[in-house]
Amino acid sequence: MGFETCGPNEAMVVAGCGYSRPLMVPGGRVWVWPVIQQLQRISLNTMTLQIHSNEVNTSKGVPISCIGVAQVKIQGQSQDMLANACMQFLGKSENQIHQIALETLEGHQRAIMGNMTVEEIYQDRKKFAHQVFEVASSDLIQMGITVVSYTLKDVTDREGYLRALGETRTAQVHRDAKIGEAESRRDAGIKESVAYQEKMKVRFENDTQIAKAKRDYELKKAAYDIEVETRKAESELAYELQAAVSKQAIKEAEMQIRVEERAKQIQVQDQEILRREKELEAQVKKPAEAEKYRLETIAAAERNKVVLEAEAEAEAIRVKGEAQAYSIEAKAKAEAEQMVKKADAWKDYQEAAMVDMVLSTLPKIAAEVAGPLSSAKKVTMVSSGRGEVGAAKLTGEVLDVVGKLPEMVEKLTGVDISKAMKHKGR
Repeated sequence: MGFETCGPNEAMVVAGCGYSRPLMVPGGRVWVWPVIQQLQRISLNTMTLQIHSNEVNTSKGVPISCIGVAQVKIQGQSQDMLANACMQFLGKSENQIHQIALETLEGHQRAIMGNMTVEEIYQDRKKFAHQVFEVASSDLIQMGITVVSYTLKDVTDREGYLRALGETRTAQVHRDAKIGEAESRRDAGIKESVAYQEKMKVRFENDTQIAKAKRDYELKKAAYDIEVETRKAESELAYELQAAVSKQAIKEAEMQIRVEERAKQIQVQDQEILRREKELEAQVKKPAEAEKYRLETIAAAERNKVVLEAEAEAEAIRVKGEAQAYSIEAKAKAEAEQMVKKADAWKDYQEAAMVDMVLSTLPKIAAEVAGPLSSAKKVTMVSSGRGEVGAAKLTGEVLDVVGKLPEMVEKLTGVDISKAMKHKGR
């Protein structure tokens, strides 16, 4: 036992134990038991048949020979057709199947040839091939064979019928050609004359239409020219008017631009003036004010310096004067003490003697007070404007110092010189 296989161009038929009817496998594999099962193969190849039908009388008794070519094969796709083919051809070789199909097709071809005329077969081969194909297919299908195609390859005869038919047809063709040529020439002449008449008619009509169209064109053109010139004049006037309006608008715009430029220039000039004023203020006024302030400060400093120097000198003079007065006072005190001692010694002296002594001493005191002034190289005096100025002031200062002597004398001696002077005057 074993597997059996076959290609797509053949079929296997298995019969025997296990199958009530044979198993047909077109192209495939099958399990076969030897002895109890039988395996047979049948070809499914396409077969080409050359079908010769010689000296077959047509329907009108004219013997001709035909050669047809057919392609046939056992149909393996249909189980019914394959079963029919197996019943008819199983066990036969491919050549035997080929011969059976060829004889069948040759018989059908001869039958169709006997039912048609030579002219029909020769002139309409497609019809002949179609009839052979239909009739042969109906019989071969019963055998499981399919007619793939059929073509009438050639038609011949020994009597020269086909040649005569060709000559006759050729003569007819020549005749028909000459007649056709003459008729064509006649028709061409007639048509040429008619065409010329039509041409002239059309030409005249065309000329008339052209003239009419030209006239209409000239009239319309004149009207169009008038309209165009009118529109052109209107357009030129409108253009000039628009140009004038545009020029006026341009001038107004230019004036506006000039006004704006002038305003901008004025603004720029104002800004320049402000800038120059600020620059002048920064470069001239501020420095001048600073210089003025500096000079005023210097002047005030000089003035304060002079005032302080004068005050310092006056203070020095005052201190010196007070020192001198203190010295004189001390001297006078010493002399007064001496006088007291003299008074003690001379108890007999009266107050007048003391006054004489004071009066004799006053010139010396005045000379001592004025001594420092006479030795000073420079005297600076400061005045508030409410008192004396100059030498009068200086003299007054000296006199003030001298004027204080009676008080000092009175404090030291207890003698009032003024009263003593008044008593002496009496």
